[in-house]
Formats: sequence, structure tokens, C-alpha cells
Amino acid sequence: MAFFTNKGASSSSFNHQYKYDVFLSFRGEDTRNGFTSNLNGILRHNGINTFIDDELRRGEEISIELLEAIESSRISIIVFSKNYASSTWCLDELVKILECKSHGQIVLPVFYKVDPSKVRSQKGKFGEALAKHEEKFKDNMKKVQRWRAALNEAGNLSGWHYQNDRPQFRFIQEIFAEISSAKLNCKQVFVVKYPIGIDSRVEEINKRLDIESNDVCMLVIHGLPGIGKTTIAKAIFNLIAYQFEGSSFLENVRENTRTNDGLHQLQETLYFDILGGRNLKVHGVFKRIDVIMEMLGHKRILFVTQIST
Repeated sequence: MAFFTNKGASSSSFNHQYKYDVFLSFRGEDTRNGFTSNLNGILRHNGINTFIDDELRRGEEISIELLEAIESSRISIIVFSKNYASSTWCLDELVKILECKSHGQIVLPVFYKVDPSKVRSQKGKFGEALAKHEEKFKDNMKKVQRWRAALNEAGNLSGWHYQNDRPQFRFIQEIFAEISSAKLNCKQVFVVKYPIGIDSRVEEINKRLDIESNDVCMLVIHGLPGIGKTTIAKAIFNLIAYQFEGSSFLENVRENTRTNDGLHQLQETLYFDILGGRNLKVHGVFKRIDVIMEMLGHKRILFVTQIST
């Protein structure tokens, strides 16, 4: 099997089945009965499957069930509020969420009436909380260092800053719109349940990609039939699709391009996948190409095709 590309980047785990669309991390005493409850309600009302810990927490250690819920979520929303860092449970959640981010999870912070710079640098209430943790965990300073590093990383992520400067409902609607878009762009294609020896291949290809670049990048995987090219392509698609504004995986392209009907179907599928349900109401193969180019030309697209020889 051989790979051809013109770029290079990072890697991660590929084969993930999501149980939840969104995991909500929040400080209960600050936002449970207000902002977070309203956000959760609007997301669920609009078909977003959320995980929210409704239990009053006991003890110091985060539960295994909560860790599994984070791992099983497509997106995590972190609601940073004034007392977020005073909870070791919240901080452990944060560390786990950022670990999952390195494996492809989308992480979106909400800075709820707190300045992102205070989160990054652990100043104000965040600094006070970490100072208390350092005193309490002076025999385990590595734990506190992990919390500090996680707060710094999360404080630099792009998200939302709410300062009581607009209606809360409108603010939550903005979050819902972003989540809906992210969910749409995270569709996955089926990969065999127990692929053998695929991780190293996926890692090798992912290193060759420059996903952050705005340049057009083309990568070709070729080799003998039956050696796993399509499986690897699907795994890569599932791993990186969320980072694009639209994505489509087209199979059996050669067979479908032999007839006009097949071409029409491919064009419909491509347009539908990337624009989320809008139909291509134009007749003629070449007119459709022009429309597709016009509508999608300004977007950052992941397009994968399977062409059998």
C-alpha cells in the first residue's frame, strides 16, 4: 500500500462510537438551576442528545461513569463560572475532556460571567481556588499542575463569553446553532468493528495531512484489492471530518459515473451531505457542476472518494 500527498500533521484514535452529542461540564452551585439548565433544555428540545450530571456530588474522586460519559460524547461544552475551579470534580472533568479533545472530540468553552484571561492565567477566583488546592494537595502537586495546564489550555480555546450584555435566550440560541452545525459535520461512515493493524496506517496518513492549512490538499491511497484501503479512508474520514465546514464520503464513484443517472446521484449526494439536506434543484450534469462549485467553493470541505480500478 502506498500514500501520495503534498502536506503533513497530527494523529489520534479513529474508531469511536458516540452515545451522546454533548457532555455538559459545569459548577452546579453556579449554574445548575439557571444557565446550564436552560442550555440543556433547549439542546434537548431541538434533538441534541446531552449528558448532564444531575446528581449532587459526593467525595473527591470523579466517578467512572462520568469519565465514560465524557469519552462517549461527540462534543463537550465547558461552562466556566466563578466557582468552577473550586471543584476538584470539575477540574478532573476538564482534564479528561481535553484528553478526549486530542482524540478528536470537539471542545467548546462558555465563559459565563468570567473573563477568559482569568481562566488562562488562574487569576481572581480561579487563582484563589488553585492556591487552596495546592495547600490541600501539597503531597500530590502533579495533580494541581495538570489542573493548571488544563485551565490554561481551555482558556485559550475559541468559545463564547457571556457578560450579561444580552438576553440569555439569544446567547443560548447562538450556542445551539454552533452545536447543530458541528453535529451535522460530524457524521461518520461505517468502519468494520474489529479492524486489524489499522491504527498505525491511520496514524501514518494523518501525519501527512496539514489540516490547519487553507491550501487545497490531495492524498491518494492506492494498492492491491482487499488490503484495507477503503477501511483506512473511512477511519481517516471519521477522525477529521469535524474540523471541516462540510464533508462527504462517496463510494463506488467509477461505477456511478458511467451513466448520467449515476452522475446525477453522485452530485445530489455530495450537495446533500455538505449542505445538510438541501436538494440540488438544477437539471443537467454540467449546470450542476457550476452550481456546486459556486455554492461550495468558499467552504472548507473534506471530500473522500472511492474509485475501484
